[in-house]
Amino acid sequence: MTDTDAVSQPVILLVVGGDPVAPVRLPASLRRGSVVVAADSGLDRLAGGLRAHHVVGDLDSVSDAALRHARAEGAEIHRHPADKDATDIELALDLVVHELVPATGLRSLLVVGGGAGRLDHLLADVLLLASPALASVEVTARLGAATVSIVRPGAARTLVGGPHEQVSLLPLHGPAERVATTGLRWPLVDAHLAAGTTRAMSNEFSGGPASVGIGAGVLAVIQPGTTAPPIDPRPTPYDPTIPAPQGDPT
Repeated sequence: MTDTDAVSQPVILLVVGGDPVAPVRLPASLRRGSVVVAADSGLDRLAGGLRAHHVVGDLDSVSDAALRHARAEGAEIHRHPADKDATDIELALDLVVHELVPATGLRSLLVVGGGAGRLDHLLADVLLLASPALASVEVTARLGAATVSIVRPGAARTLVGGPHEQVSLLPLHGPAERVATTGLRWPLVDAHLAAGTTRAMSNEFSGGPASVGIGAGVLAVIQPGTTAPPIDPRPTPYDPTIPAPQGDPT
């Protein structure tokens, strides 16, 4: 799915707010049956004929004009107090998990945002997308220039990128086990990635589609939108199968 293509199947589209000057990469159109959710000022980012079905948040940053228009178009407004225990994005994800997925049967979530602004918010957003609450949903996010694909056991993801486009695999909430990739310059085969490791940073597409699968844990696969400069191959052998440390129960 490219930035401008219509998505290939009905999805839940969550558009988030944040830094107003950062561009967003909305799909050109959605398949019939899709549901559009705006988290607060994410409503102001909607364009190209996309209409919000739900607006969620304390609504402290959305424009009055956008909110009036959404109401007139029939959007359901889920207003929360400003003194709350969760971010607007977490509140929107709660709506997705507890109401929209059961009601629609949709299992594909596309999150679109600027990817800029406060670092704590950005980190929290990525951790939320990899949370156990979303384990039954295929999650993809376009955050600024970056694309984030969440990979879980039993659901390998196919990625599209140009030659030498960079891609990083980051284990979240613990280690990722039995990681296997195809279509990348440095393959991983039955690999163990400890939480906090940089071992799978800055890999590269080898020229076609790639795939990433895992046996346990959860991965955030990040395509930052950058291309790697040429580097010489290493003179020593490369072992793609580094196992878990001795004594690790996994």
